[in-house]
Amino acid sequence: MIPTPDLSHLTTKDFDRLYEPAEDTFLLLDALEEDATWLQSNNSRLCLEIGSGSGCVTAMLAKIIGKQNAVYLTTDINPYACKATQQTAKHNGVSLVETLQTSLVGSLLPRLTHSVDVLLFNPPYAVTPPEEVGSNGIEAAWAGGIDGRQVIDALLPFVEKLLSPNGVFYLLLINENHPLEVVDIMKSYHMRAEIVMERRAGRERQYILKIQHEQQ
Repeated sequence: MIPTPDLSHLTTKDFDRLYEPAEDTFLLLDALEEDATWLQSNNSRLCLEIGSGSGCVTAMLAKIIGKQNAVYLTTDINPYACKATQQTAKHNGVSLVETLQTSLVGSLLPRLTHSVDVLLFNPPYAVTPPEEVGSNGIEAAWAGGIDGRQVIDALLPFVEKLLSPNGVFYLLLINENHPLEVVDIMKSYHMRAEIVMERRAGRERQYILKIQHEQQ
């Protein structure tokens, strides 16, 4: 068992401004732990988390791969999340974390083309009115628009461009996001996608998709 990152430095007031880790976060952590041996042997050197929130997931990935063995990049549209990610990294002894306040990954291309060894995204997946999408506050952590897929679908075309030849993308979805449709979309980009973990959390059914280049 790999200990969950310590978030004791964050307060209730902090979680009024950024997403507090919940069942979806822990499912993603469990998927990473399940793949720990593979991740350690894959010689991962550049890791990118989109929408890092508290920084819990990146800190966990660093525990698995090695705190000094890779460079960890994170993005979040919420400035408080960017600050919290840095605080969490420092609190858990992870020094090589760079944060960028931006939406998704557009500002990282073409510089990171085919360079990302591990890509992580626990997206805003809740089904909401389309006009709720696009905030840079805490609402950005859950407002997913139509089918909860507006932000997810905006990212998918970039995945093939970002992943290194041996790269892997872990994406969290819920049933309302139609995971099998996402699998088919990734096939159209010559990517292989499979559901590797699922769990019920209240009324939600949550899934982890593992996505790689077809030749993997």
